[in-house]
Amino acid sequence: MNKIFAIGDIHGCFDQLRRLIKNLAIDQQCDTLVFIGDYIDRGESAKEVVDYVIGLRNEFKNIICLMGNHEQMFLNYLAGIDEKMYLDNGGAATLLSYGISRFSMPRTRKVKIPPSHLLFYQSLLPYYETKDYIFVHAGLIPGLSLSEQNFRDLLWVRQEFIDSDYDFGKLVIFGHTPSRSPLIRPNKIGIDTGAFSGGSLTCLELPAMKIHQV
Repeated sequence: MNKIFAIGDIHGCFDQLRRLIKNLAIDQQCDTLVFIGDYIDRGESAKEVVDYVIGLRNEFKNIICLMGNHEQMFLNYLAGIDEKMYLDNGGAATLLSYGISRFSMPRTRKVKIPPSHLLFYQSLLPYYETKDYIFVHAGLIPGLSLSEQNFRDLLWVRQEFIDSDYDFGKLVIFGHTPSRSPLIRPNKIGIDTGAFSGGSLTCLELPAMKIHQV
C-alpha cells in the first residue's frame, strides 16, 4: 500500500527537517510526501529549508507543497503589502537568511531572492485532497464544503476549526496552531508541534497513523 508522509510547520528549522527526512522510510517513486506549509520565518535557516525542499521535488515523484500563512505574508511583503505585519511575525529571520538586513533596504519591494525560490512560493497549493484525507495549512470552516472555503481561512483559521467536531467527510491533516504533541481528534490531526520554539518537527505517516519526530 502506498503511504503518505505529512510534515508539519518547519519555520526555518533546517537541521530538524534534514534529520527527519533521513529517518523516514519513504519510497520516492510510490509514496507521497506532503508539506503542510510555513517553511519560513521565526527560525534562522529559511533559505536553506526552501533550497532543500526544492531539491526534494527533484527526487520524489509525488511531493505536495502547501501554502502557509507565512509564505503568503512573505509574498505580500515582497509586493510592499503589510510589511510591518510580516516583520512582526518572524519575517526578519527569513530576510537575514537571504542575507538581507531589514534596516538596510529603503523599500522592501527591492528585496531580491533567487528566482527558483520565488517560483516555489508562487507554486504552493491551498490544499491537497485524497480519497481519505484533506491536507490544509490552518484548517477549514465548519459547515462549508471544500470548494466553498475562503483562501484566507485555509491559511489562518484557528479556534473555529480546532474546537469543532464537524465531520468534513474526510480526516483533516493540518498545522498552523502549535501544540507540544500532535492534536488527534476523530475529525482532524494537527501536526504543528512548535519546532521553532524548542518543540519537535513532526511527520504523520498515513494510513498507519504513525508519528515520526525529531
